[in-house]
Amino acid sequence: MELLKASNLVKIFGNTNAVKGINFHIEEGRCVSLLGPNGAGKTTTLKMLSGLLEPTSGSIDFKGEKVKDLRQFIGYLPQYPAFYNWMSGKEFLVFAGQLAKLNRKEADKRSEELLERVGLMNAKKRKIGGYSGGMKQRLGLAQALIHRPKLLILDEPVSALDPLGRREVLDMMREIKEETTILFSTHVLHDAEEISDDILIMQAGEIAISGSLGSVMEEYRQPILQIEFESQADDWLKSIASYSFVSEVNIQGNKTIIVLKDMVTGKQTLLKDIVDRKLPIRKFEISQTTLEDLFMKVVKG
Repeated sequence: MELLKASNLVKIFGNTNAVKGINFHIEEGRCVSLLGPNGAGKTTTLKMLSGLLEPTSGSIDFKGEKVKDLRQFIGYLPQYPAFYNWMSGKEFLVFAGQLAKLNRKEADKRSEELLERVGLMNAKKRKIGGYSGGMKQRLGLAQALIHRPKLLILDEPVSALDPLGRREVLDMMREIKEETTILFSTHVLHDAEEISDDILIMQAGEIAISGSLGSVMEEYRQPILQIEFESQADDWLKSIASYSFVSEVNIQGNKTIIVLKDMVTGKQTLLKDIVDRKLPIRKFEISQTTLEDLFMKVVKG
């Protein structure tokens, strides 16, 4: 069931057209990753969806709701969340709950539930100023969930975290997506592949690619050969670009990635070439293009 639909969404800042009439929808119960390089319009889009920015034009429809202010249905965690460091974690969550129009008793109960869930129960009385980066991010997730939103929007939720903090937040997102819809932006493409159901790739204020992760990868995936030589083989690698079954050759020192149109023919022909020319190799590996490969292709145009 469709939860949110953005139609011809535009945002202009002065002479800059940051978002250029984008169209997409988010299905209920899905985890959607919003990908794109810096300046693609991701944060601007998330802020419009969350009600923090007014679109220049276009519309945002939320599951048939007629009200203009959609913030009651949405939980939002910015890339750099701000806290009152003199508050304790519990005080901050109760405060956030009351801002979200929960009464004091509801806010207190919900805060306890979320502190337990995000692993901060033992630190609930500590001042936020003494929290680590990972703890603050978990607290930020708790405040975004305080009013039981139908859509959780996260802007780069793991970008500032160390590997341990990143894993903690990803594990929580995996749990949260079982009960509420998630839209998050990220630069870490492995994270998007790990937990997303759907992806949106933005470039220069436009949606370049959208769809379920599986269908997008199936449509754009290509077979590749990864070859590592004992010494450079640039002359041969440049010569194979003329083969009809070779789509692309990326040389990185002694390592090369060859994108193929036909894996069977390509593998047999190139391996025979290598043997005939007695080119010394360390690795000859068959693989497929990844989400990162697709992302780079979109970004480079």
